[in-house]
Amino acid sequence: MESILETADWWVLGAYLFALIGVAVWVVLQKNKNTEDYFLAGRNVGWFVIGASIFASNIGSEHVVGLAGTGAESGMPMAHYELHAWIVLLLGWLFLPFYFRSNAFTMPEFLEKRFDSRSRWFLSVFSLVGYVITKVSVTIYAGGIVVSELLGIPFWYGAIGIVVFTGAYTIIGGMKAVIYTETLQTVILIAGSLIITYLGLEKVGGWEELRLAAGSEHFNMWRPINDPDFPWTGMLIGGTIVGIWYWCTDQYIVQRTLAANNIKIGRRGAIFGAYLKLLPIFIFLIPGIIAFALAQQGVLTYEKSDEVFPVLVKTLLPVGLKGLVAGGLMAALMSSLASVFNSCSTIFTIDIYKKLKPLTDEKKLLRIGKVATSIVVVLGIIWIPIMEKIGGGVLYQYLQSVQSYIAPPITAVFLLGILWKRTNSKAAIVTLFSGLVVAALRIMAEIYQADLSGVFLSFATINFAHMAIFMFIFSVIVCISVTLATNPPDYVAIRGLSLGTLTEEDIKLNKQSISTVDIILSLVLIVVVIGVLSYFTG
Repeated sequence: MESILETADWWVLGAYLFALIGVAVWVVLQKNKNTEDYFLAGRNVGWFVIGASIFASNIGSEHVVGLAGTGAESGMPMAHYELHAWIVLLLGWLFLPFYFRSNAFTMPEFLEKRFDSRSRWFLSVFSLVGYVITKVSVTIYAGGIVVSELLGIPFWYGAIGIVVFTGAYTIIGGMKAVIYTETLQTVILIAGSLIITYLGLEKVGGWEELRLAAGSEHFNMWRPINDPDFPWTGMLIGGTIVGIWYWCTDQYIVQRTLAANNIKIGRRGAIFGAYLKLLPIFIFLIPGIIAFALAQQGVLTYEKSDEVFPVLVKTLLPVGLKGLVAGGLMAALMSSLASVFNSCSTIFTIDIYKKLKPLTDEKKLLRIGKVATSIVVVLGIIWIPIMEKIGGGVLYQYLQSVQSYIAPPITAVFLLGILWKRTNSKAAIVTLFSGLVVAALRIMAEIYQADLSGVFLSFATINFAHMAIFMFIFSVIVCISVTLATNPPDYVAIRGLSLGTLTEEDIKLNKQSISTVDIILSLVLIVVVIGVLSYFTG
């Protein structure tokens, strides 16, 4: 296997890795005094770093490769997921005040304060298993492919090397190391991808020429309701349900905003992250469409969609810039891995170990956190052969489906828990478990659909994004029904953790955190989202 990098590229890539090590060493020298330092960076992080970290956590190498591939194959429908930028605003404006008021480290801990320990245990175990089987494994798998293709080394060397390197600075430096290295990685990733978009547009002959070469269907986000892959109803409504779970309730993302020392900074970080979230449309999806157009023009060729981004790097970029983009792709991989390692460590240490042994001192909890991260690193490596057998393209689609099944009950419980003070602990746990049962049934039905017929076959084959809508409606009905059939919660115990229990002091503090600049920036972002939705209609 031959590397696409030349001598100058290796120098650029080496300089990037050296800078990354420098940032990690600087953070390690700061030392973590306690669990708040290790898991939430001492709650003293600025809005710029929070926003960059949110973006870098979201964009993994499978995201880069997968989005560019989807852009080449199907065009713009997946842009609906990238326009979830407006949902990141919901995190800052609706959810964050309640998270800060609860003073929770983790999302399971917040559920316990709002409901009871059963909900906390459910979300803790559910999140850990989900992270190892999905986020850790797929990021390692996709990253191994990217690194092996870019550097010309065997898949195993690339995958294990990157996992060990990332795991080392995550274990030693904790959240500070993750969040500050992600800031550097965001800059590299955006710079490299913007260069590819610019050079690609230049090569294809400009924007209008791209539209002509790719065809109107590649620029249409709004596919018919009966479209088997991207029905607009599923993308818009089902995607929003999944988006609220991912951006507003998942430890992986929310932990970044909790690293702020007040709501105002956390919210501003979320707003900045929302603006960055718009970029993947233009730096990953559009390059995919450019690759499709260039293939039509005979400028480049690719056998399968996963090759699109590496082929663009090879075809378009001069020596030196290839090294920068290689660094960007590795940055995407490392930032996602570091985030999920740290989130797993936080949930295990705070929600499981400390729950079982509440008298454990801070120093021991720090050690447990580092051991937990090490175990997740090892589990991720063990999982690689399984990922290799499953295959990248199928896996990426499979993950989108699974997220559509696990998100609805969690979204329903968090939304109703915040918006309706009557929602009680029995309703929460029944909704979470019933949602898990329906999700498991759907996955089993998909696997064995060849043996099914009638209503069972319909259940197995309904589009995954439409399934998210039906599951969310089901979860809301279950939650409301059980709530009304049982006793109301103890409003003293949940003070300030739902809209109906806010005191005048809570409302006053929230008002003080609101600034005119943040309101204007949020409104501008919503206008941009609506503008993009309106423009890409084929």
